[in-house]
Amino acid sequence: MDATTQLDTILRLFEQLGVEVRQERLGGSGGGMCRIRGRRVVFVDLDADAATRIDRCVEALAAVPEAATIYIAPDLREQMDRIRWVLPNKPTSDDAPMT
Repeated sequence: MDATTQLDTILRLFEQLGVEVRQERLGGSGGGMCRIRGRRVVFVDLDADAATRIDRCVEALAAVPEAATIYIAPDLREQMDRIRWVLPNKPTSDDAPMT
């Protein structure tokens, strides 16, 4: 799967999970997930390269507990599992402080 298709797939999964997706220019960090007024929002940094955007989105997707309840392609699920292994103490989106 090419990078564009992979990113599109991830963004569709966020929408399926009720996570708002915002694509904005953020200076190249890649983006990430936060809560705004109690809603989960994923920011995708249009200034970042495709690999960085995908990495940040996979990290954010791995932090959504409901992702375990939907079908996710095996290769993407593997990426999420690797993230959980590398960052085992990373808070889930439900642990993040509300803003």
